[in-house]
Amino acid sequence: MNRLGSSTNQPATLHRGWVVVLAFLAFVFGLGYGLYVLWHNAPSLLLRPAAAVVELPPLRGRLEASDGTPLAFSTNDEARLYPLGLSATQLIGFGERSSGKGLSGLELDLEKLLTQGQSLRLTVDPMVQAIAEQALWKGLEAAKADWGTVVVMESKTGRLLAVANGPAFDPTAPRHNTQHNPSWRNHAFAYALEPGSTIKPLTAAVLLEENMVRLDTKVYAPMSRRVAGWTINDVVKHPETLTLSEVLKYSSNVGITTLAERIPRQTLYSFFQKMHFMDQELLPPLSYQPRVAVQVAAPQVRPLNRWGPAEYANATFGQGFLITPLHLTAAYNILANDGVYRQPILFEGNTSKSSPVFRPQVARDLRKALSEGIAENAKLPGYVLGGKTGTAQVVVDGRYSSSVYAALFAGFIPANTPRVTVVITLFHPKGGRIHGSQVAAPIYRDVAARLFALWGIPPQLENSSAKGKLVNR
Repeated sequence: MNRLGSSTNQPATLHRGWVVVLAFLAFVFGLGYGLYVLWHNAPSLLLRPAAAVVELPPLRGRLEASDGTPLAFSTNDEARLYPLGLSATQLIGFGERSSGKGLSGLELDLEKLLTQGQSLRLTVDPMVQAIAEQALWKGLEAAKADWGTVVVMESKTGRLLAVANGPAFDPTAPRHNTQHNPSWRNHAFAYALEPGSTIKPLTAAVLLEENMVRLDTKVYAPMSRRVAGWTINDVVKHPETLTLSEVLKYSSNVGITTLAERIPRQTLYSFFQKMHFMDQELLPPLSYQPRVAVQVAAPQVRPLNRWGPAEYANATFGQGFLITPLHLTAAYNILANDGVYRQPILFEGNTSKSSPVFRPQVARDLRKALSEGIAENAKLPGYVLGGKTGTAQVVVDGRYSSSVYAALFAGFIPANTPRVTVVITLFHPKGGRIHGSQVAAPIYRDVAARLFALWGIPPQLENSSAKGKLVNR
């Protein structure tokens, strides 16, 4: 029985063995063929280029305030955000809605750097910027002016702490025709205008530097005089004989032009050059690559060979040439900085070049005179403030307009030991109040009051800056 059972199972066992052998041979053949194909194609596989990596463009660079507060930055979905809302928007500028490409302000001037993802930090102090803007916007509304600007410059360093413009501008709102809407433009840099009587203290500084006068030097100054067939008039009623200090106090065109005849025209012109009134690139270029510069409107000053007697007389009291509010701020800062010119800077890390212009005593004497003769609307009880008003006719269609004026105030805070130089400009104030003493001086006072509060400086009533009623225009 057992033998019969064993012989019956033998063919099945042999059949299964052949199946295993054949499967093994098939595996070995397949493995060998695979290795052969891999070896045969190895060179082409090793030389095959890698899949291309798509590199996304860098995120547009940020703009930051001096303390790191973001002023403008981009999100991953390419939206451009301005966290401080309406603050500093004319300085920062704006770009195209779709691409973000800069169209105005720093967004345009710094386009090459921002598109490379380069971020930049400005010297602007957000608190000082807000103080300047709030005072300006309030003053603009009161004066019914077309536009205005306030520049605040740190006296010792040249750092621009505030560049305020008005009316307020929202870069995220629907944009109207920018050519008919002045609110978007950075007028502090972009608009050159006649500085008017704010130039008289600078002319006086030249006369003092050249030892041609003292502050108590007297001059015969009637209400008008003729120069080369042109009549020069004064506006504020004053005595016929004035000291240089009183010439500044009463803003006498007659007085300053008469005193200025003591020096050659070339002397005043050369000091205009030292005050950088002819500089077309007032701000230093950035040291990044590629090198870029912030655009400032070019001044318009006649060459010396075109300064006849009338042109020279006009120049001594701020007529016949055009400079921006930024140029005027840098020039006034010479008086604040004890006679040394400081180049204004807008970016942290930039170097402010310096050069002596006046003797320190000249600057100190003039600051004292400007504090004693400060306009009534610029006074702040308990503080030593000083500066000069200006009211300049604007040329319209080639002629001085009888209705369009620019009102200015240029001064120091405080006047005895300046921390900042401040220039206010209002264009085309209306409603009968057009003079710098009426509409620009109150803005200066408001800025000063807020800055003293920010700095924590209490009033000292015994050091009140001026006594009696003083007049300026």
